[in-house]
Amino acid sequence: MTVKTAVKTAVVTGASKGIGLAVTRFLEEDGFRVVGAARTVTPELKEASSLAVSVDLATPQGPAELIRQAHGAFGSVDVLVNNVGAFSPRTSGFAAIDDAEWQHTFELNFFGVVRTVRAALPHLVASQGSIVNVSSARARGPQPPTVDYGAAKAALTNLSKALSMELGPKGIRVNTVSPGPTRTPAWTDADGFGAGLAAAAGKSLEEFLEGFPGMAGLTTGRLTEPEEVAEVVRMLASGRTRAVNGADFVIDGGQLKTV
Repeated sequence: MTVKTAVKTAVVTGASKGIGLAVTRFLEEDGFRVVGAARTVTPELKEASSLAVSVDLATPQGPAELIRQAHGAFGSVDVLVNNVGAFSPRTSGFAAIDDAEWQHTFELNFFGVVRTVRAALPHLVASQGSIVNVSSARARGPQPPTVDYGAAKAALTNLSKALSMELGPKGIRVNTVSPGPTRTPAWTDADGFGAGLAAAAGKSLEEFLEGFPGMAGLTTGRLTEPEEVAEVVRMLASGRTRAVNGADFVIDGGQLKTV
C-alpha cells in the first residue's frame, strides 16, 4: 500500500541492496526524501534515493557524518531506519571466532546503531520522529553458525525496547523488525553466508537453498522476500501506527516456535 505523506526525510542505512534497498524504494513511493547510506553506493541506490551517501558505519565517525549530510541536505530527520548489518558463517565453531571478529560484528550490528541514534536524536526530537531498528530472528532464536551476530542483534533488540521507554514520552516511537532467512545477496551470492553454509554441508548453493526452508523449519516453505520485510518497515515509518511503540515484529516464515 502506498500512503503519501507530507514531505519528510528518512535515513535508511544498509540501503544498497536487499531489505535496505526495498525500504528505500517503498519510502520514496510514500513521499519521503530518502537518504540511503551504504559503504558502497550502487547504481540501484542512486536511482532509488533522493540522496545516496557512502559511509562506513562501523567506524566511530561514520554515523555522525551520515546524519550531518542528511540534515544538511534536507533540514530534518523524521525517520531513521537502522538496517545496516552483516554476518559470517561460523562453521568452525565458537572457539574459532577471535576478539577482532567479535569486535567487528558488534561495531557494525550494534555500536553503529547506537552512534547513529545518538547523532540523529536532536533532529528526531524536533520532528517527533520514528526509529525502526532491523534486528533479526536470531536475537530470539540463537544458532551456532550466527553466534556473534545473534548476540549483537539480541543487544539491539534490548536497546530498542529501552529506547522506546525513554523516548516515547518525547514523541519518538522506537520499534524493531526481526527478519528470519531472507532472499538477499547474503543468502544468494556465491561468496555470501548461504554459500558458506552450503560448502560446510558439502552441497552446491542451489541445492542447499532448495532444501533449506524445510531443514530450518520455515512453515511457509520458502525464504522471506526483502519486500515483505520492507512493507512492515514502511508501516512503522508512516503516521498510521502512532500507538505502536516498543514492538518487535518477527518476519521469519514461521521459523520461531516459541510464544
